[in-house]
Amino acid sequence: MSETTSDAALGSVSTVSKATAPRKSTASRVAFASLIGTIIEYYDFAVYGTAAALVLGPAFFPSGNATVSTLAAFLTVAAAFVARPIGVVVFGAIGDRVGRKRALFLALLLMGVSTVGVGLLPTYETAGLAAPVLLVALRLLQGVSMGGEWGGAVLLAAEHAPPGRRALFASIPQAGPPLGFLLSSAVILPTLAIAGKDGFADWAWRIPFLLSTGLIAVGLWVRSRIAESPIFEERPTDDAAAPRFPLGALVKKYPGRLLLGMGAAIGGASIYYLATVYSLSYGPTVLGIPQPTMLTITSIAAAADVAVILPLAMLADRIGRRPVMLAGAAASALWALPMFGSLETRDPVLITGAFTIGLVLFGLMFAPMAAFLPELFPARMRYTGASVTFILALTFGGGFAPLVATWLTSRWESPLVLGVYGGLLCLVSLGCLLALPETRDEDFSA
Repeated sequence: MSETTSDAALGSVSTVSKATAPRKSTASRVAFASLIGTIIEYYDFAVYGTAAALVLGPAFFPSGNATVSTLAAFLTVAAAFVARPIGVVVFGAIGDRVGRKRALFLALLLMGVSTVGVGLLPTYETAGLAAPVLLVALRLLQGVSMGGEWGGAVLLAAEHAPPGRRALFASIPQAGPPLGFLLSSAVILPTLAIAGKDGFADWAWRIPFLLSTGLIAVGLWVRSRIAESPIFEERPTDDAAAPRFPLGALVKKYPGRLLLGMGAAIGGASIYYLATVYSLSYGPTVLGIPQPTMLTITSIAAAADVAVILPLAMLADRIGRRPVMLAGAAASALWALPMFGSLETRDPVLITGAFTIGLVLFGLMFAPMAAFLPELFPARMRYTGASVTFILALTFGGGFAPLVATWLTSRWESPLVLGVYGGLLCLVSLGCLLALPETRDEDFSA
């Protein structure tokens, strides 16, 4: 694959060969299966993030200082992000050498086992030090699973996409993270209402984790019935075309694209995780905003994000990935300050409006990303390439965001510092996008 933009005429899109061009019905089924699995994976991840913000600190890391307990709980959130690169290496190698479908099936199975395990864990009061140790171990397994999920889901959808609609089909599983968050909120909010704050902290926090058992079973069944990528099935089978260690080959041949691709996604990751994870702790504990209110605010914003993903992806198919993403990075950098500054008003209406606009602007970066990152790399290393850029961006931009934010707000005691932090990372994304080529017309079968 060339490191420069293709010379193809504007509007033309190269995809797989005619012999393997998928029917639209097949592509739709694969995209739906990718979406279902991604919803489940991110439901599990969102449930954990919400539980970490609300109850896991005192339940597994009790101390005399609420901030210390919260930091410990958020460290387990970050631990999963640290483990994600392991998943990239493992599932990337499986996806690039054995098949996208098999890697996705195994990733979802691992997520299911670890998530249900968290719901069954004893707390520190019951098991002592073993409780947080087991929690961290299961959290690391969740991270490994997520390292293989995103890249495989969007790649399978993209490689089945009809000509000229790659961004659209790849963006369908992109709706998984906000939909997973909404599904988690749909379970957590009524559980909080029924069990009450004390009941939720005591035992009811386990319910959302255990409910994922049925979701995982459905997701595994759906993924077992989809077709393998036609581009993967057409690949050459010699070692030169399919590296034994895809990540090593990528670092050697495409170091610039790996770093710039990670940077392109880091700003959006910070905005999303500050809004959907950290604010759930900061709003109630520091500003006195009720937990159900904060969950409702973030749920409305996430719903708006879902609504714009497909239209924005269609726009990226028409005018290119970079114009849409550049607009999103620039607008998010500008809006980050009023977005998080709105928390200081403690007004649910104002905060809802600010967060909704913020996640819509985030969608400008997020929707085309599913096609843009895979298009940066050749087919024989694409699963690994797309996964490592996105996962490292989530690790540094999202996984550590609650930790950094907790430290920042403890020193400056104003939500405006969150806007400064998120806005600066969006400027990093803007610079990286300016350095990368347009990828819409790249030969995706190569």
